[in-house]
This record gives sequence, C-alpha cells and structure tokens, in this order.
Amino acid sequence: MKALLIILVAYLIGSIPNGVIIAKIFCKIDPTKSGSGNIGATNVYRTAGKIPGIITLILDILKGFLPVYFAKKWGLDFQIVLFTGLAAFLGHLFPVFLKFKGGKGVATAIGIFLVLTPIAVLIAAIIFFIVAYIWRYVSLASMISSFLLPAIIKVLIIFKFYNYPDSLVYFAGTISILIIYKHKANIQRLIEKKEFKFGQK
Repeated sequence: MKALLIILVAYLIGSIPNGVIIAKIFCKIDPTKSGSGNIGATNVYRTAGKIPGIITLILDILKGFLPVYFAKKWGLDFQIVLFTGLAAFLGHLFPVFLKFKGGKGVATAIGIFLVLTPIAVLIAAIIFFIVAYIWRYVSLASMISSFLLPAIIKVLIIFKFYNYPDSLVYFAGTISILIIYKHKANIQRLIEKKEFKFGQK
C-alpha cells in the first residue's frame, strides 16, 4: 500500500504543468497555444523568455528528481524506485491536469537519472551539447542523447561504476523510446526542414 501511494504521488507530481504555470505568471502566455505547443522548457523559453524557460527546466527536473530521491532514501525496493521514476515521467508525458496532453519528458528524465546514474547524465549531456552546438536543434540533441543513454548506463555497469541490475538498462530503454515517440512531430518537421532551431522565435 505504501509503495502504491508513493507511485501515485509521483505521478501527480509529474503531472504538475510547470511550463503552463510559469509562462502564465510571467507573460500571461499559454505555451500549449504558442510556438510548438509543448509545455516543456524549450517552448517556454521560446515563447515566454529566458527566465521562465530556465525556471521551467529546473522545476521539470525536480519532478523526476524528488520522487526518486525520496523513494531511494527511504530504502524502498529498487524496482519500486524505478516504478516511482516511471510514474513521475508518465505524469509529465500524460498529465491528469492537462487532459493527458503533456511534454516530452527530457527534463524529468534528467531528474530521475541524476539520482540513479549521475555519470551517465553527464555523458549524455556532453553528447546533447555537441549535437545542439553543431545542428542547433534541441529536439535532435534530445533524441540522440536519450537514444544512447541505455547503452551508456550498460557500459557503466559493466565497468563497475554502478552496481545495478539490468532492469535499470531496460528502464532507461523504456524512457528513451517514450521520449523519441513524443518527438514524432519534431521528427516530421526535421524531415521537412521546418523544425525550430534553438533561439528561433
């Protein structure tokens, strides 16, 4: 019962639409009706400005970080910790407060893996910034770094940086697939060369 309650709370935390709240507070803009229509930090940055975008990024990271951090700190079974992270992540993707139409989950995933595998997050972040610097597409950088994350975690486990079961790799793979799936509109725009570049209004 305790585990189910924690997982439910994690989902509700993940469902909090930080981007919508912050954009409306700062600029009275609804990011779901502006730019790409996404509630994530990139679209808030593009439509509401730098400060709202940064605040949204931090809050969305915390949505993944806090539930997993406390689930792990309280000594819950590792599989429950993973389900807690998945619940927070799914809350962001399919938030009950926005009729299950949410963001892409990259920032929330960062928060989850900062607790579990911070070295993997660092490596994925380096890949993200390299791709973003070269092509200036945040969506492309997000998908590539997310796609490589399970392999990065597997290598770190093999070389004894972490003592985790392979269920973490499968968990990361699930997160990666969902992130790429949520980027399907971006993939279409990339193919058509209509995708927004970073900093483009």
